[in-house]
Amino acid sequence: MTERNALAKKATKKDIEIIKEAFVEKYSDAVTELTYKNDFELLIAIILSAQCTDKRVNIITPALFEKYPTPFDLAEASLEDVKKLLNSCSFFNNKSQNIIKMARSVIENHGGDIPHDTKALMKLAGVGNKTANVFMIEAEGANLMAVDTHVFRVSHRLGLSDGKTVEQTEEHLVKKLKGDLHIFHQAMVLFGRYTCKAVKPECDNCLFPHVCKTKQSFKPS
Repeated sequence: MTERNALAKKATKKDIEIIKEAFVEKYSDAVTELTYKNDFELLIAIILSAQCTDKRVNIITPALFEKYPTPFDLAEASLEDVKKLLNSCSFFNNKSQNIIKMARSVIENHGGDIPHDTKALMKLAGVGNKTANVFMIEAEGANLMAVDTHVFRVSHRLGLSDGKTVEQTEEHLVKKLKGDLHIFHQAMVLFGRYTCKAVKPECDNCLFPHVCKTKQSFKPS
C-alpha cells in the first residue's frame, strides 16, 4: 500500500477531534457493504474480499452460499467445484483452498461455529489480523481497527499516520482514535471508497477540507 501524496503535517489534537466528530456524525450506523446472513457467510465474504471489491464478492457469494450453506457442507466440497464458483474473484485458487480448510477447522475445533475471538480466528486458513479484526468489528462492534487500502490512504492523507506498513498504521490509529474504533474503521472505508478516492478524490465533498493535510498536492481532475 502506498500513498503518492507526501504527508505534509501530522494531524493536531484539535484536527483529530474534528475528524472524529465528523466521522461519528455521518457514519455511526455504517456497516460492511458485504452481503451475508450469518457468521459463516460473513467470514467467507471477508476472506474473499481481500484484493477484491465488495461488489464482486456480493455477485459471487449467493451461488456459493446456496450450494454450501454451512461449514459442514463446505468441508466436504470439491475443490474444483468451489474454484468454478469463485473463478471471477482475485486469487480464487488460494481462496478456494482456504475456505474449505477454514470450514474443516471450524468443525474440528469449534463444533461448526465461527469463533468470536481474534486469536482463534487467526488460526483459521485464510484469516490474518485484518480479516479477523474486520469480522470482530462487524459481528461484535469490537473496538478494533482494520487497515485496508482505503483506511491506509485516508489515514495518511489526513495526517493520522505516517506509517509505512499496515501494522504501523493500525498502531497509530488505535493510539490516536482510541474509542469507537469500529465506527472509524467503517467510516474510513466508506469515505475512502466514495469520496477520498485514490484517483481524482472528490475534495469538494470532503467532510473536513480545513484539516486535510494533502489537499493542496492533488492535481485538478
